[in-house]
Amino acid sequence: MSSSLIAFVNPSSGNSEKARDALASTGLFDIRETGPSDLEARIREAVKAGATRIVVAGGDGSIGTGASIVAGTEVELAVMPAGTLNHFARDLGIPEDMDAAAAVAAGTTVMKTDVAYVGDRLFLNTSSIGAYVTFARAREKLEARLPYKLASLLAFVQTFIRMRKLAVELDVEGKRQIYRTPIVFVGVDERELQFPTLGNRIRDGQRGLHVLVVRHRGRRKLLALGFSAIFKGVEEASRSIELDSYMTDTCTITVRKYSARVAVDGEIETMPTPLEYRIERDLLRVVVSSIDYSTAKTLSPA
Repeated sequence: MSSSLIAFVNPSSGNSEKARDALASTGLFDIRETGPSDLEARIREAVKAGATRIVVAGGDGSIGTGASIVAGTEVELAVMPAGTLNHFARDLGIPEDMDAAAAVAAGTTVMKTDVAYVGDRLFLNTSSIGAYVTFARAREKLEARLPYKLASLLAFVQTFIRMRKLAVELDVEGKRQIYRTPIVFVGVDERELQFPTLGNRIRDGQRGLHVLVVRHRGRRKLLALGFSAIFKGVEEASRSIELDSYMTDTCTITVRKYSARVAVDGEIETMPTPLEYRIERDLLRVVVSSIDYSTAKTLSPA
């Protein structure tokens, strides 16, 4: 076994046991069960000791931690989609089957992909302020007693009913816009604008930050959308949302507070304002399937 190939498995992730067994079956990785609180320190130790490839088995949060350490270096990141949603793994074309994902992690096809930053915080998928933060906090509370999909639906409805509008100044490459909006969303590379795939990365899309701003609606319309979600479903209600869309390399979001709660790859953090976003192209070396990568413009040869 090569000590330069280290696999970190989050034991609290949903598919941690399957991920560990699949990685062990390759006979190639030094497998270390590591919780989220210790993950950053353990990965830094492994990189300092000479690891050439890091495998992270967990959700987007754990994978983002690994990416933040190895981005801009020659160390490769391999992904085992052991979390709930696994957005980044899906964008890379990593299979959900753990044995197949382990085979990819042990493979030889390495590409470069884009990452983004808000301040010094790297993210791989999306960041937002406003309603999504409220939604994520409500869903987390509901998940303690309800299945994930039902918790998400009820959290969505609660968010619409309680939705506040933010006074936001958006500076996109020197062009300033003023909004009163319930949410600003920033994605890494171009995102879908139509349901049911709103927010998903477009495989052959433009590279850069994709900034989406929901135009403000009156309280009555928001309440109507909330009830529509109850009786017609989330997808039907969400069709009525109006968006402004920008592709850019940098943007600044200013709110009337010294700090803001920001969703970063699904995790909520409090950050000082203004929020400075930027894209960094080809900064992360990722291990991908030799079959699937060729159609993705967001991936470049390593």
